[in-house]
Amino acid sequence: MGIATVAVYSEVDREALHVRLADEAYLLGPAQPAQSYLNVERLLEVAKASGAQAIHPGYGFLAENAPFARAVAAAGLIWVGPSPDAIDAMGDKVRAREAMVAAGVPIVPGTTTPLIDAADAVRVAKEIGLPIALKASGGGGGKGLKVAYSLDEVESAFNVAQREAQAYFKNPTIYVEKYLDNPKHVELQILADKHGHVLHVGERDCSLQRRHQKLFEEAPPQVPESVLARLREAGVRAAKAIGYDSAGTIESLVSGGEFYFLEMNTRIQVEHTVTEALTGIDLIREQIRAAAGEPLSVGQDDVRPRGHAIEVRVNAEDPADDFRPAPGRITAYREPAGLGVRLDAAAYAGYTIPTDYDSLIAKLIVWAPTRGEALERLGRCLAEYQIEGVTTTIPFFRELLKCPAVVDASYGTASLELFAAAAAPRLRAASGTPAAASTGESARADETIRVEVNDKLFRVRLVDRPAAAGNTAAGNGHAAVPHKAKSAAKRVVRSGNDVRSPMHGVVAEIAVSQGQELAEGDLVAVVEAMKMMNEIRAHKAGTVSKVHAAAGATVEADAPLVTLA
Repeated sequence: MGIATVAVYSEVDREALHVRLADEAYLLGPAQPAQSYLNVERLLEVAKASGAQAIHPGYGFLAENAPFARAVAAAGLIWVGPSPDAIDAMGDKVRAREAMVAAGVPIVPGTTTPLIDAADAVRVAKEIGLPIALKASGGGGGKGLKVAYSLDEVESAFNVAQREAQAYFKNPTIYVEKYLDNPKHVELQILADKHGHVLHVGERDCSLQRRHQKLFEEAPPQVPESVLARLREAGVRAAKAIGYDSAGTIESLVSGGEFYFLEMNTRIQVEHTVTEALTGIDLIREQIRAAAGEPLSVGQDDVRPRGHAIEVRVNAEDPADDFRPAPGRITAYREPAGLGVRLDAAAYAGYTIPTDYDSLIAKLIVWAPTRGEALERLGRCLAEYQIEGVTTTIPFFRELLKCPAVVDASYGTASLELFAAAAAPRLRAASGTPAAASTGESARADETIRVEVNDKLFRVRLVDRPAAAGNTAAGNGHAAVPHKAKSAAKRVVRSGNDVRSPMHGVVAEIAVSQGQELAEGDLVAVVEAMKMMNEIRAHKAGTVSKVHAAAGATVEADAPLVTLA
């Protein structure tokens, strides 16, 4: 489109691929999101300093934040997204449920007002019955979503959901939905512009999830056409009712022959690539055109999905250990390729995945004329995809393709975690120590160093650099040394008297005190790692004889949190 790009980055993201690829890049601040990617004042300062004309918020952090959208407009910049009023109407999940009730669209049973506190959550649970899902009103992507299967779990689930909601979206508001048993999670892609045009651009099945975050998405979904027709009609009607004017997604649960509105994501989705592969429509291009006031370049009759597309999310996680985050340094990296293959990746050999953000490092998308061929193509790509030095979800996906429920598309939202528990022993047996990278593997061929001047990043080519000093590690200006790869992510041994942290992270909460009696399964601590709040529970009963960590402290994997007597 001929548009120059300006990247922003935090101190731990200097090596990130988007920083390398953009035309310009500017430092925002420290790793903590509140001081960098959530710092509205700093973001607008960089936009002004760079001469940017528009801000695209991506699909995280401030992407569904109406005050930020208004601040962008007030600064004389174009907001690449829907109007702030539309975000207010649909971006806030509680208000969206109210709007859908008024429009006659079926919603999952639950509240249409925010919860007051954990006691209020318990009251609602008794009214609508268990299990319940406690969800962030201002969020999405599985953040700020916890399920309680018993009344004893409600308070803890509420507290963790609220903590995640505040940390990730700066909005602690929580509401409740009845948690349905293994439905399909089906979403509808919407495209709209400022001229009143609203299109439905196909549906996606996003049911295969862990911790309510999607890992495997495909289109078209294998659900009755009558359900999809009603979903399309309701989605377009809802978008028109709020004057929607960008790319957006209507999310729903499908159970039997019925669908229930979940929420509308007023942003582009991670899995928008599936719809692009199926339709040939560049959704980001259309989103930018709409933001610029131009009409959509396609009409409803131009939307002609063909074939089948699948996306898997390659995360730095250990599926054999309950998908625990597994950050570290990538020592070797090789992508698959070929007809019908797309990779949107943030990874390369020598890159160190930070612990501060989401674990997603790549999206692998395949397309083929039929679903069976798409599954075969995906299997071939997974066999070719090589990432060494860190544990990823790739081996798990290889196993998942053998699951009968995936083969015949009968899976639901509970299927993946059930399969993961069964597959964990096979994954542990198959895992080994990743091969070490060769010396200088990640060294740059060009003789460049990076310099920040007034927070703007420059790459400077050295003309007179001595040849003997030419072997440098990726972008750090130091001589490269042989790197011994880390072994597969350390798994916590659940024995002995210590309750240990299963991952590197920040202690968000210590829930016990010295002398406290604990039963097996009681909550001990909450550790935040890669934007997930991980509840650490006692592996046996006992008395807390010593507390080793405090809230706010950083702990390493396998570090003791408390000792039981």
